[in-house]
Amino acid sequence: MTTAVTERKYLANAIRALSMDAVQQANSGHPGAPMGMADIAEVLWRDYLKHNPANPNWADRDRFVLSNGHGSMLIYSLLHLTGYDLDISELKNFRQLHSKTPGHPEYGYAPGIETTTGPLGQGVTNAVGMALAEKVLAAQFNRPEHDIVDHYTYTFLGDGCLMEGISHEACSLAGTLGLGKLIAFYDDNGISIDGEVEGWFSDDTVKRFEAYNWHVIADVDGHDTGAVKAAIEAARQVTDKPTLIICKTIIGFGAPNKQGTESCHGAPLGADEIAAARKQLGWQHGPFEVPADVYAAWSAKEQGNALEQDWNKRFEAYAAVYPELAAELKRRLSGELPADFAQQANDYIAKLQAEPADIASRKASQNALNAYGPLLPELLGGSADLAGSNLTLWSGSKGVSKDDANGNYIFYGVREFGMSAIMNGIALHGGFAPYGATFLMFMEYARNAVRMAALMKQRSIFVYTHDSIGLGEDGPTHQPVEQIASLRMTPNMSTWRPCDQVESAVAWKYAVQRQDGPTALIFSRQNLAQQQRTTQQVANIERGGYVLVDCSGTPELILIATGSEVALAVQAANTLQQQGTQVRVVSMPATDVFDQQDAEYRESVLPSSVAKRIAIEAGIADYWFKYVGLQGRIVGMTTFGESAPANELFKHFGFTEENIVTIAQELLNA
Repeated sequence: MTTAVTERKYLANAIRALSMDAVQQANSGHPGAPMGMADIAEVLWRDYLKHNPANPNWADRDRFVLSNGHGSMLIYSLLHLTGYDLDISELKNFRQLHSKTPGHPEYGYAPGIETTTGPLGQGVTNAVGMALAEKVLAAQFNRPEHDIVDHYTYTFLGDGCLMEGISHEACSLAGTLGLGKLIAFYDDNGISIDGEVEGWFSDDTVKRFEAYNWHVIADVDGHDTGAVKAAIEAARQVTDKPTLIICKTIIGFGAPNKQGTESCHGAPLGADEIAAARKQLGWQHGPFEVPADVYAAWSAKEQGNALEQDWNKRFEAYAAVYPELAAELKRRLSGELPADFAQQANDYIAKLQAEPADIASRKASQNALNAYGPLLPELLGGSADLAGSNLTLWSGSKGVSKDDANGNYIFYGVREFGMSAIMNGIALHGGFAPYGATFLMFMEYARNAVRMAALMKQRSIFVYTHDSIGLGEDGPTHQPVEQIASLRMTPNMSTWRPCDQVESAVAWKYAVQRQDGPTALIFSRQNLAQQQRTTQQVANIERGGYVLVDCSGTPELILIATGSEVALAVQAANTLQQQGTQVRVVSMPATDVFDQQDAEYRESVLPSSVAKRIAIEAGIADYWFKYVGLQGRIVGMTTFGESAPANELFKHFGFTEENIVTIAQELLNA
């Protein structure tokens, strides 16, 4: 190897060259951050990061999150150079259709990408979730002389991440919980898209993070590899709090005419500037050309394999002493549920049907947690300071704290957005099925994190209570109207609004069993009447929609309802049947699940020959046209709510038996 290649900066220049070449070829992207952070990345990835390119999913690997995801060529370059299955052709196809290298890192596209980043602040929040998962999993499974769960979470972040409010939520909680294996590198380059940030971002970041109870290492020269190395060493010595390493860097480092300015932030450098950068950096190779000795210096395959093999031996020793713990850890990391869960859940559901109770579905949710919780040690719950209202605490709940992480419940505080993104990080880490709760209305604070769960197809379980105008006197600020429709229209999201304790238990069972995406469980504040069902009807709940009440002949009219409006639909159907009308009631707790059923089943529930239909739901009315068609009617919300007792509100907005019967008669006579 030549003398030049042995220099660390020269190895870092491979990142810079690949990044500026890929952005130039795509004629789109952000070269500045990868070029500015290349020296930090070289030290971290070559000297500290515990990973195995041959097995990107090795359980005890360190996690690396690029929170400033616009600098995606940084992580793509690192993955390529260290030996992951990411060919140079994929870097050449940066930002192109069907490539593994989209504009922002996307989970599931390229090996080694731990999470989707791009919406600023969510990456560092996912990292908090990963570090929290590591701490809790270690507390649950490690034993003296057997630290089988023992890895760090590293994250890069920029000014934008710190300006986004979610970083406050997440970093505040990380300090409170003492996540000592979380190390964040702040790319303090002073530049954002609009220029020098001092005009709009003048926080004292050191004091801010010290106030969060973080260990802060300030004024590190991000281009001095010795200084970066010393900072990482110091960070790893502090075990009772997370560390922020503030690295002073030059954005676009090496581009002589554009470095240090916003012009290299979000646009290609241009052919002339790239040529000048190659000269300044001493990189004498063509576009996408990396010498063999540089690849050899970067490769982590041999070391990664040795690290994993060492861990495998330690796990074997652990399993010899603690066989049951080892088997349980393997089960949980694989995502498999206990073998008897489905049967025990079904037995519980059957018991509920046989023992009716008119209770709020939020209470039914808590009861389901009490039934399922002992069966599912992987459940890691929480609430955004509303545990007493969301009813997410169950009899076996134990809070996670800084000094005792051997629990299964996180008190998130008033941090809906942070909670939701932390849950995503926990799900991505593995070993847990996270659930977190707030009022349905405050899903809006967390909307983008909920979307990211769906985008990444993660098993995050979002519990939303106080589901409609039925919450009453708190008024329109707290009464959700459009939120259920928004969740239902989100790809990969499964949304359940159960009508009683039986449907609530089925919804929880579905959410836990689902492996390919998040679930929103929407529960009422007010008591709901339990519905009568046959054994087959109970089984059909899992199909998302089913015939709850039927008539003796062909239906003249179908009433479709969810949640608290199902009982109302049943009452109206009874009145109409007494008047001689053949009426069917369909309960549809999960429209997305119903839509996934085969055509024969869907036709059996909603026969196309019956055009006269009424949908009833105390949510936005327009969503239901897909089920009732142009000839049907909808009893739903077209405005925001009001402040009044719930029974008055339902009457005011037309959710009464009398109104439904009147609308039905008009429809039948039309």
